[in-house]
Amino acid sequence: MTLPQRTRRLLAATTAAVLTLAGCASQNIEDYATEKPQLDLAQYFNGKIVAHGMFQDRSGQVVRRFTVDMEGRWEGNQGVLDEHFSYSDGKKERRIWRLTKHTDGRYTGTADDVVGTASGRAVGNAFQWAYTLQLPVDGKVYEVQFDDWMYLVDERVMLNRTTMRKFGIRLGEVTLSFQKLAP
Repeated sequence: MTLPQRTRRLLAATTAAVLTLAGCASQNIEDYATEKPQLDLAQYFNGKIVAHGMFQDRSGQVVRRFTVDMEGRWEGNQGVLDEHFSYSDGKKERRIWRLTKHTDGRYTGTADDVVGTASGRAVGNAFQWAYTLQLPVDGKVYEVQFDDWMYLVDERVMLNRTTMRKFGIRLGEVTLSFQKLAP
């Protein structure tokens, strides 16, 4: 094989690898800037909401189903989202988010089982929310990174897809469907 042939093959292999990696790139919140309806998280999570969801392990197997009854309240740019989880195995949990809405579409939040501060941004009909959760499993507590992507479908329905990772390794996904209840 001549040097130019080797160079061409190396270039072709490198190009294929770059294109493969580009296909794995994460999405950009700015890509949703023109999508409607416009999502205002403080408006959507104000009042009663119910969500239905499931957790799938990395093979895609559904290993847990759950319902969440939520109530949100906002005063100015400060909000509280009170979540009550009911799992298919009978377990119950509660999480209370304390949220802050910033002027540029950003949100920050804390909860007792969240490490540090969660942060996210709403653009168009989408919201990306990232945080580390202390997750109890079989008597141990693990710190797991959550990457939530929420998409407002209409004034009442929002869909959520979350990727869970530990040490950069994908553990599984959570899928949720939110429904805002009539006042």
